[in-house]
Amino acid sequence: MEPTTQAIDETSGDPVWIDYAEFGERFVTHAVTERRIESAVAGIAGRGVRIGPFSVGPAGLAGFVAEGKMGRPSIVRHDPHVIFQLTVPISLTVKLLLGGRKMRLSTVVDIGLTLHARTADPLLIVIDIPPVQASDVRIALRARALEAEWEFLLDPIAGVVQREVANRVNALLAEPQARRGRIFDIEAILDGVDSAHRGRDDFDWIDYGEFGRRFFDRVVTAERVGGVLERMTGRPIEIGPLRTGPGRRATVTVRGAIRVPRVRARPEAADSEAAKDGPVSFDVTVPVGLDITVDVLKANRYRADVEIPLSLTARAADPLLVVIDVPPPDARDIRLEFKAHGMRAATLGVLAKIKKQIVGRVAGVVRDQLESGAERVIDVAARLDALG
Repeated sequence: MEPTTQAIDETSGDPVWIDYAEFGERFVTHAVTERRIESAVAGIAGRGVRIGPFSVGPAGLAGFVAEGKMGRPSIVRHDPHVIFQLTVPISLTVKLLLGGRKMRLSTVVDIGLTLHARTADPLLIVIDIPPVQASDVRIALRARALEAEWEFLLDPIAGVVQREVANRVNALLAEPQARRGRIFDIEAILDGVDSAHRGRDDFDWIDYGEFGRRFFDRVVTAERVGGVLERMTGRPIEIGPLRTGPGRRATVTVRGAIRVPRVRARPEAADSEAAKDGPVSFDVTVPVGLDITVDVLKANRYRADVEIPLSLTARAADPLLVVIDVPPPDARDIRLEFKAHGMRAATLGVLAKIKKQIVGRVAGVVRDQLESGAERVIDVAARLDALG
């Protein structure tokens, strides 16, 4: 996911937190649009329909054949739940034969269905279409002039057409490609890989709240979080020149950069029930490499390795954001080790006096990077919109 910076709260600038369950429902609501529903069922538009020949009437005295094609489905959304009304129009021409006489009827047919966007294991959104029943098929038979002797055939013809249209649509919706178009594997989409689940026809359903929780467990991983924090890598740190020591005769200059942060999931996350109910958290170490020059009569050079421990939490925020929430580092928790070349006691004393100052400056640079927001706020809605 590409992060985008966004004004989170116009008055305070602070995130408006929502829980994972609310995030899950908002995710599905935003992801499943009328356009995506239409795309998922577009394959049936223009498909031909042929019914018959069938015999109807007393002793099967009359016969008919119906031919036509399906039109473009229309979609109407019903909020607040992700429920859609789908109407599929079908144009049919019915040709009747009774006692050597022929009759042509124009037929208006449409199918009314209720579709649900459901969530399933492991992290799927499935457009669930119930099987079409004959009662879902509405039909009107029309003729310019219909003699009385033909009228008794209309009801049995309508019944056959309803049943056969329902069977035909069910067969089309059951085709492998049609099924694939109604299954969205969120994890695979974000990873840019093919899904192993799109050929399925049975699912373990989960609710939107569980979907939201699983989104953070499965998508907001240590690898992805590390990728976001890696954008800090190489950010320069410069301190000084500072004058210190007796008579302020020592000049200290510090140059360095942030190295690649290390991220790991909390080890108890997989085992603890409390952890499963709580937010997704990580332990982060931000290493910093520093070159320090202490000039007392001559230049004395040191290498310093700094490690900044952080506790990171992946939170959901309004309207549909993933926020990597990182409390500012505390200078008291930061570890700094010197490695000297040509060590001299006098310069070591100088470094000891300014160690706290160096640590404070390093912590400030890292704090500024974290507070900028650019590396830690992911606009999930924008990402979904970009997927098309």
